[in-house]
Amino acid sequence: MTKRKVIIIGAAGRDFHNFNTYFRNNQDYKVIAFTAAQIPDIDGRKYPAELAGGLYPDGISIYAEEELTELIKMHEIDDCVFSYSDVSYQKVMNMSAIVNAAGANFKLLGPEDTMIRSHKPVIAVVATRTGCGKSQTSRKVIEELMERGLRVIAIRHPMPYGDLVAQKVQRFATVEDLKKHKCTIEEMEEYEPHVSRGNIIYAGVDYEAIVRAAENDPAGCDVILWDGGNNDFSFYKPDLTITVADPHRPGAELSYYPGEVNLRMADVVIINKMDSASPEGIQTVRESIAKVNDHAVVVDGASPILVDKPEIIKGKRVLIVEDGPTLTHGEMKIGAGTVAARKFGAIDEVDARPYLVGKLKETFEIYPNIGSILPAMGYSDQQLKDLEATINASDCDSVIIGTPIDLNRILKINKPTTRVYYDLEEIGYPKLSHIINQFIKKHHLTEEMA
Repeated sequence: MTKRKVIIIGAAGRDFHNFNTYFRNNQDYKVIAFTAAQIPDIDGRKYPAELAGGLYPDGISIYAEEELTELIKMHEIDDCVFSYSDVSYQKVMNMSAIVNAAGANFKLLGPEDTMIRSHKPVIAVVATRTGCGKSQTSRKVIEELMERGLRVIAIRHPMPYGDLVAQKVQRFATVEDLKKHKCTIEEMEEYEPHVSRGNIIYAGVDYEAIVRAAENDPAGCDVILWDGGNNDFSFYKPDLTITVADPHRPGAELSYYPGEVNLRMADVVIINKMDSASPEGIQTVRESIAKVNDHAVVVDGASPILVDKPEIIKGKRVLIVEDGPTLTHGEMKIGAGTVAARKFGAIDEVDARPYLVGKLKETFEIYPNIGSILPAMGYSDQQLKDLEATINASDCDSVIIGTPIDLNRILKINKPTTRVYYDLEEIGYPKLSHIINQFIKKHHLTEEMA
């Protein structure tokens, strides 16, 4: 039987997972290439033989997505598998048109073919868009479980931008582990809030190997917490799915992939940021939930903003630095830093664009709708240098750091800075504590520990 020839269209995350779970040992297919988008400098590399398995002794080449049409025709590709997330339906179907016009089938893999089953109960925290508030929701769920004496291991959606073999399975228990694994800013933003609270978090490339390592972690494991990224659906079969929705982007929950998948699969939907969203936006999200998932428990939530030095903001001309992915493919126009600037009395929000340096200029060319806020891009040493240079060149009185990590730890900033903090708070009832209690009872976790 002739093997079907495949290209996996991705962004160094879901694409590798789809390959590992569905194609790696599948004799019916031959994966010819990956294409890459969203992530700088990932194309031109290879998915290594050490991870690709016995059917791919030479590894698999990674090309820029712009080469997709040429690759389909050159290799007479049968199937192209779309494998990245947080994209509009318009973008998905544009890609389908490109693939179909070149002669290939356009495919999406679903949960049954890609979700791995864990030997431990799994809670999945996912979202309808990047930047909805998954991180603070994950922290809240972990705190609720730990308060009940349960040992929780978090597993984060992949961000493997370095040596893929070395990143096969990564364990983070201390801030020093971030340096050991040469983490990018995006990785640090996701891992540091966990480890600084004493939580252990895993990530990497091979999520079968990762979950087995987590289940047998030396610190013990009672529950796996899937901390989803890019609003992707879970890599593991969840026993409880919590989906976070954002009323700052009303309607996106029904017009982005796979955000609507997460909304439809949710056991619990948290409408976050209700403290800063419009009543109209909140109502639109409520109507969307009722339309596609009337069995989900809906939790009203807020992410109130705190800063460590409000005097750095009041009466000042401030440069705002926000989480990179939230501004780029998340398409958010404001973030925590902007809310803090307006709440604590900044007199001006300085436009970052006149001061952009190096690769940050490229970021704004790729994502022209970012606006005046500065995304904390740091996928490479060069991007870190460019970020530092841009901040230091900006004509402002002070800098608001709206990222989940303190940029002063990795950059030398020549201006006064203040950090923004935010945690999830429920408004009224139901509360996550009640939902977690039901989860624990259902899975007999306290009985197993006794």
